Amino acid sequence: MSAYGIHHVTAFAGDTARTVDFYTRVLGLRLVKKTVNFDDPGTYHLYFGDEAGAPGTILTFFPIAHAAPGRVGVGQVSQTAFRVPRGSIGAWTHRFVALGVAHEAPSVAFGETELRFRDPDGMPLALVGIDGIEGEPAWAADGIAPDQAIRGLHGATLLLRQAEATAAILTDVLGFERVGQEGTQIRLAGGARLGNAVTLREVGDFLPGRQGAGSVHHIAFRAADDAAQEAMAERLRDRHGLAVTEQRDRQYFRSVYFREPGGILFEIATDAPGFAVDEPAAELGRALKLPAFLEPHRGQIEAVLPKVA
Repeated sequence: MSAYGIHHVTAFAGDTARTVDFYTRVLGLRLVKKTVNFDDPGTYHLYFGDEAGAPGTILTFFPIAHAAPGRVGVGQVSQTAFRVPRGSIGAWTHRFVALGVAHEAPSVAFGETELRFRDPDGMPLALVGIDGIEGEPAWAADGIAPDQAIRGLHGATLLLRQAEATAAILTDVLGFERVGQEGTQIRLAGGARLGNAVTLREVGDFLPGRQGAGSVHHIAFRAADDAAQEAMAERLRDRHGLAVTEQRDRQYFRSVYFREPGGILFEIATDAPGFAVDEPAAELGRALKLPAFLEPHRGQIEAVLPKVA
């Protein structure tokens, strides 16, 4: 398989400082980019990931103060999972207890141990124990040992009324393969090392989701370059009859968007150019970075954004 996988997941959050604290201090991720929602520049767009913000490590947020809570339901990403060394699940459980993080007892799905938990806005997350990844490079906060740190995204679970049409998009267009099924859950795998697991959970006429703090806005999948992205877009239009947006420059990748048959917003994002395009790698996430078309409005934008350490 080629390096197909998840590029990033983007969600809504509430308080900005609380979000930064949880993902950097509690989970040990790096704030790799501090920018704004290009479509709503009065709102931050914060990117968390590994040291470089590599594709497959990135979880991003639009934090909106006093945002109403979202509700996980049909037509949404219902869980986002990170990879950790399998032997670290016990240490993470103890860490969550000590820090008061809401979590469940470890469980097993598709032969992997996972520790489910929620962030301060109630967003469903999980740590999945993976064998043999202790030697992979990792970025971690104080109090998290190098052999326990998060090593990128594991995958995401999609909550769907019916799974087959979504599975067809993942296999025919986005490069995934079916690798297993447990009850109403179908597991698909991509060829990338990171972000290579998508689970489709078929629930029938379950309650629909509602966007708000703690809910996922969209999930993005990787394209190696513009040509690969356009080939995927053509296949979506020609073989599946889906409407795909024009390419949009997101400064750190280029994107197209579409609604998959289950109603979830999918993005296809290029791997290039990456997060070091506008600041040195050693300084990622320190300064507010704006695209050229918003730079003339920096003063007004900074005046309405809350301070981030």
